[in-house]
Amino acid sequence: MIYNNVRHECNLYNFFFAPRGNRRMMELGRKISQMYLNPFDRIIGIIGAKDSGKSMMIQGMFPGIQVVDGDDEYDITNMPLLNADDVGFYTPRTFHVDARAARKYVKLETIAEAIIRVTSQHKRVIVEHFEILYPILKRNADLMIGIGEEVIVTRPSLFGPLPQNIADIVFKSLIYRKMAHSAEDLFGYVVRDIERPSYVRADIRHGFMLDYSEKPENFDLVEIEKKMKELIDRDLPITYYDEEHVKIGDDVISCTGPLMHVESTGKIEGFSLVKEFFYDSKFGYYMVAGTVGHKEEEASDKLNTIDILEEV
Repeated sequence: MIYNNVRHECNLYNFFFAPRGNRRMMELGRKISQMYLNPFDRIIGIIGAKDSGKSMMIQGMFPGIQVVDGDDEYDITNMPLLNADDVGFYTPRTFHVDARAARKYVKLETIAEAIIRVTSQHKRVIVEHFEILYPILKRNADLMIGIGEEVIVTRPSLFGPLPQNIADIVFKSLIYRKMAHSAEDLFGYVVRDIERPSYVRADIRHGFMLDYSEKPENFDLVEIEKKMKELIDRDLPITYYDEEHVKIGDDVISCTGPLMHVESTGKIEGFSLVKEFFYDSKFGYYMVAGTVGHKEEEASDKLNTIDILEEV
């Protein structure tokens, strides 16, 4: 059966901001599945470094999926993918495998054979770290998703993009997302005792943005930036505390994505807080933005520009 959809056939790739926070990543996964997942896709390739949000993306795209990784208590060799023929009528229709974790216990050739076998039965396999398996599988994914600073969604053709191409991009860019999230939490740490209106989180390239329902009259952005840079200079450790908190130094603060951080405040490079409130007349928000990896003198209107490089 041939599935025709102009969104799929005429699309090379799409970029999305990779949101910081588990719930936001799951919500993006849900949207991607609605927009780009073909009901006849057999292999879904997920590419990204450790703690980039791959599991949250998968849970958003496939609610209820049984995820198998190296932290599971049972023997990974008993994963459903490798035993798909042993469960009779109640065999799953969608399987998951983490190639990086599984290769410690199972040969990649065995995993590739299992994928070929179940996909020939019109079943689906979600493969984390797909770039590791591709040289053995010798078959590209039907839908490939890379997670770094941005989320890249692509439906590869015979000519690519290849998994390693996506991996090279997302592995390199992830550090900006970690720095941005760390800076965002550092901002919350500095203003934690200041009365402020309600807000929602938003995204910009190489930075963070907070949309406030009213103008935060008690914010002195110059002073806040000064305090943040002092904490960056102190190089305080940033460590996981629990599913909803991190520790900055000895203090525990609330966090929406506790694993998405650099190791210490000193690892936040090129931080700058935009020294003005922006008003979004469309939604009625007053926005506060901070950037990482940018030069201080860069204008705020350059934050989300698209650069197309011409070949020389």
